[in-house]
Amino acid sequence: MTQPRVAKDWYESAGVRSGPRRMLEEDREFGLEVFPERLVPHLAHEGLADLGAEGRRALLTQHFYQYMLFTSHLETKVVNRGAALVAHGEVDIEVGPEARLDAFKIYSDEAYHALFSLDVVQQVEKVTATPVLPYDFGPRMARLDRTVERFLPDHGALGHLLQVVAFETVVTRFLAQIPRDEKVFRVVREVVGDHVRDEVHHHAYFSRFFKELWAGLPPRTRSEVACSMPHFVNDCLRPDLGPVRAALLSVGVPADRAEEVIRDCYREEMLVAGVRDAGRHTLALCETVGAFDFPEAREQLQLLGLAD
Repeated sequence: MTQPRVAKDWYESAGVRSGPRRMLEEDREFGLEVFPERLVPHLAHEGLADLGAEGRRALLTQHFYQYMLFTSHLETKVVNRGAALVAHGEVDIEVGPEARLDAFKIYSDEAYHALFSLDVVQQVEKVTATPVLPYDFGPRMARLDRTVERFLPDHGALGHLLQVVAFETVVTRFLAQIPRDEKVFRVVREVVGDHVRDEVHHHAYFSRFFKELWAGLPPRTRSEVACSMPHFVNDCLRPDLGPVRAALLSVGVPADRAEEVIRDCYREEMLVAGVRDAGRHTLALCETVGAFDFPEAREQLQLLGLAD
């Protein structure tokens, strides 16, 4: 395997090696919001018009918590599981020594992302006095596991690697927008900016890794992988609505109105459009290797509404 590199100056430039701990300073955050309101679909729903400023701030803060805790769980439970397989050479292709070291660099990056995500959540909780609701990553993991069991029942490790490829190569527009949004807490902009800088290198690494992995697969396994990839992209990007429901209930929204808000703001066609947009780079990566030349894979793409 040729060497899909991370950053040549990783020891000097990676956040975990050289970045400062990002601290919330209340005087710097005065008049700012913890997260962009435009990225929280349900905040604009007419059913929440009488919620009041305090309730709206609490909902926005809970959405911020959910995003950061999702990141913390994802990096440690999904991405680092796959990165460790590559680093230890426990994959079905030859991985050179530099690529294995780079996988451990990614492992270190992701562990640090998980740490600073939880760190800033705890800082915001202390300052805002908005308690963090319990966050359950279980539904996401269950979806990912079902995709492995359905399409790659005899290739569990391969399935774990493909989950990483999906998560590391999707591009969500709002992630890059947050560091430039001057209405958002400075500490949040800084933390997300740190994350984005590292992820640029991870995206390149796993894009190259997938191409070389694909080249070494036998035809039958290629078909199975091709069928699984649209589902991994969907598993990665489709939002879990349980935390949204819990947040609405926590600020006193009646259960029936909460369900109405969720139905209106997270309609199926909206969810599909969001997955298609954010997953376009990963799906294009699959196209470049001919994954969707398999009719059965193209069918899966169409069933999920992700075909062009």
